[in-house]
Amino acid sequence: MKAVVFSDSHGDTAAMREALEREAPDQILHLGDLAGDAERLGIRFPQIPLEYVCGNCDGFSLAPAVRLLELRGRRVLMMHGHTHGVKTGYGGAIAAARQVGADILLFGHTHQAYAERLEDGLWVMNPGSCQSWGRSTYGVILLEKMDTLCYTVPV
Repeated sequence: MKAVVFSDSHGDTAAMREALEREAPDQILHLGDLAGDAERLGIRFPQIPLEYVCGNCDGFSLAPAVRLLELRGRRVLMMHGHTHGVKTGYGGAIAAARQVGADILLFGHTHQAYAERLEDGLWVMNPGSCQSWGRSTYGVILLEKMDTLCYTVPV
């Protein structure tokens, strides 16, 4: 199973559409800023399941700020990260992931792509910012029967 992870698109869906056409994923995950962009992707790609959370710039969104879901037997904690202080360190977000027994922690907010597997096996990923300008990136999660791989990709 392949999931594509976006964050911080800020009203620009062109790079996300390009990534989805290239990757042909089984799941779309959007980590906020802007949740409305995620909703537009859901309309454009109705055949691909979509989950999203709101960020600090998504004031009118009804989406939750944090979402725990299961993908192929892995517990995935999604958040934008602003409520867990990710601009000053990942400790608060990592603690939240460990508290709920997550296998994968996904957050955005910093616009800095990052993917690492910690010593305890927790995958931590920030897909960066997916926009048509600047250094645009997104994340990919590959879930196989016995393994998980998370990485970021430039658009």
